[in-house]
Order: sequence, then structure tokens, then C-alpha cells
Amino acid sequence: MRLKLKVFLLAVIPLLASAALIAWAVAQQEKSLSERERALVESAYMANKQTELRHYVDLAQSVIAPLYTSGRDDEATKAEAMRLLAALDYGADGYFFLYDMSGRNLMHPRQPELMGRNLWDMRDAQGRPIIQQLIGKAREGGGYVQYVWQKPSSQQITPKLGYVVSLPRWNWMLGTGLYLDDIHATLAELDEQVSDNVRTTMWWIAGIALAGIAVLGACGLALNLSESREADHKLRLLARQVVKSQEDERAHLSRELHDGTSQTLVSIKLLLESAQAQLDRDRSAPLTKALARLNDALHEVRNISHRLRPAELDVLGLPAALEQMGREFSEHSEMAFDMRVGGGASALPDAISTVLFRVTQEALTNIEKHASASEVQLRLVFGTTGVRLRITDDGVGFDAQAVALDPRRGIGLRNMRERVESIGGQFSVRSRAGRTEVVADVPASAIKRLSPSERLAA
Repeated sequence: MRLKLKVFLLAVIPLLASAALIAWAVAQQEKSLSERERALVESAYMANKQTELRHYVDLAQSVIAPLYTSGRDDEATKAEAMRLLAALDYGADGYFFLYDMSGRNLMHPRQPELMGRNLWDMRDAQGRPIIQQLIGKAREGGGYVQYVWQKPSSQQITPKLGYVVSLPRWNWMLGTGLYLDDIHATLAELDEQVSDNVRTTMWWIAGIALAGIAVLGACGLALNLSESREADHKLRLLARQVVKSQEDERAHLSRELHDGTSQTLVSIKLLLESAQAQLDRDRSAPLTKALARLNDALHEVRNISHRLRPAELDVLGLPAALEQMGREFSEHSEMAFDMRVGGGASALPDAISTVLFRVTQEALTNIEKHASASEVQLRLVFGTTGVRLRITDDGVGFDAQAVALDPRRGIGLRNMRERVESIGGQFSVRSRAGRTEVVADVPASAIKRLSPSERLAA
């Protein structure tokens, strides 16, 4: 075999082997990492929905508590309780339902045709007895049940999470539920992103390998092996070029993989650790740097749980959580952020703190995406009349009325409004060029109504 062919093969084979090993590792790790991230996101979403459902049912029980604890069991009292529950809702798909313990529907605001019917034997497409499961959980003292039901806003059969409790003296089961199609859509989007990132990484690996082979082939063809000294000199030059080419390609590949998802980063980290163990100390230095950068990138995965439910909100309270969010926002958006707390800051009910935190999160996200602002101000004011959250920016502004009327836009604003109104607050947006203001007001009556001590007293 000719010398230049040997050199060429000795350079190409390690490059191809490295590329093939990276591609194999990515393919092997993609499935398990995707499943783990899905489980993490799904569990966080479900925990949030379970907490939300429990709060809704607690609210419904507090509404009818004066009637239920009065000791009256006549039909007029029960009818008044049903009327109050039927009037409670939270959005197009949020309502409460009532059954007696034999499975007869007593109240269903969205499907009145079910009232009076005994649905004990109703089963879903998988053969699960829906009403029997709900009543069983109620008899156990309350609990959660997953089933499928017709979603009022779309008329589609949709997965749903229900929470039920029993009112034993009246022989009632009271419950409500949240539809889970948003979780499924989020998980499907996550799967698609994982697939896209893996596919992109594969293309980069293939492109880099082909580019490396082309460079090495050109260098091999340029070698002149007519004389031994010249051949030795050019072989040494080729060796230096091969090493430089490999290191350049590794650095390029490391940067591209750094921009991918955590699944890809973890698989590359495992590969680099394996390669580091097989290299001498001097040649392993670039790999050590690459590992340090990958560890920094992996920190982003831990931020998922922080966004669903930041620890600061539970441990330190709303002002501290908002201040932490503002610092992180300012760091990655390069916008000035100023937060001030007015009045005597006091502990808020968990439901109110969560809503105000999510409103702030959504507002900062919108500012970063659309506002082109340079400064953001946040004011949290506590007073005798309630608490006010105001977020302003000096961005380009937008037509708030047009966005609110357009069904394809303004989803974030509608979500914020629905969240604030669900706790009895008021939400408003005013925008013009140079100033956009988002305001959420929660009155003292809502704070009192949602406080744990008030619910226990009721």
C-alpha cells in the first residue's frame, strides 16, 4: 500500500469512526432522554393541575357551606345549593357537576340533557366505568380520576382530570375537572423538537465528516513523495494538518451540539468522557474544556422545574420570587429591570401568589419576544384595598384592542386575564408606542376569601 494512501486512511478512519460513534450514541440516547424529559414535564403539569382542581373544589364547597352546615336537608335548600354551584365556572370548559351516590346526575351546566339520568354504567372507549370511579374516589374522602369526556368548547372527546369530594349528609358527589389536551399538545411539541434537534445534529455530523474527508483528501493529493526527506517533511506537515483539522472539527461540533437540546448534550458528554480516558494528558485538554461547557448547558434542564414551580415562591414569598425572575430576565435579555415593592408586604394565599407570578412570567416573555424594549419596571403594591401588580416597558407597543379581538393572536393576554379573573381580580392592558402597561388588581375580599384560615372557618 502506498505511503500517501496509508496516511490518508490513518487520518480518515479515526474521523469516520468518531462520527459514527457520535451518531450511534445520539440515536441510542435520544429515546431514553426524551422519555425522561417527557415524564418530568408531564409530572410538573399534572401536579399543577391537581393543585388547581383542589382549589376550585375548595372554593365551591365554601360557596355552599352556609347551606350545607345549616342542618337543613329540604329540597329547597338543596336546589339553592345546586343553583349556586351551576353559576360557578372558570372559562368555557370549567364547571362543576353533581351526582348522587347511585350515579344519577343532579347538575351539569354544560350538558343539561344528562340531568336526572342514571349514568352508573357509563363507560369510556377503554371500557372504564367513569361514574363508578368518580363515586369510588368520593367515598374514599376525595381524589383524582383520569377519564375522557366531551369538551364543551370543541365538542371533542378529550382526556380529562377530575377531582371529586363527597357531601355525605346529602348523599352527593361534587366535582370538577380540567381537560388535558394542552398537556398532550405540549408533549407532542417537545417530541417534535427533540426529533428536529437530533436530525439537525446528524446532518452536522455527516457534513463535518465529509468536509474533513475532503480536506484530508486534498492534503493527501498535494503530498509529493518523490524523495524520502521531502516525503518525511510533508508527512509531518500532513500530521500537523490532520491534528488541526480534527481539533477544528471537534471544536465546531462542540459548539453546534451546545446549541442543541439537553438530550444531545448528555450523549456527547458521555462520549467525550470516554474519549478523554483514552487520550494522554496534553491531548485531552480540549476535551476537558468541552466537558465544562457541556456541564454549563446541562444546567438549563434543571430550569424546567424552576419555571413550573419556583422554590422561591413557596419558601420566600412572591416579592422574592419576582425579584429572582427579574434578575434572570435582565441577564439573558440585556434589558434593564427595576422592581419596587410598596406598602407593607404580607403573605398572600398560594393561589394568588401563583397567578401573579405566572402573569409576570408571561408579560416578561411577551416583552422579550415582541416589545424591543430597553427597560422594564415592575411594581408590587400592598394596601388595605388589596394588592396591585403593574409591569411597564418602553417598547414599540401594540394595538391591544385588535390583538384581543384576533383569535389567532393574544393567547398569552387572554391566559393572563383568565388567571387573574379566576381569583376574583381585574386585569387590564394599555399600550402605545414607548409605553405598555399590564396591571393585575386583586381586591382584599379575594385575598380574604382564598386564605387558608378563611376557608377553614367556612
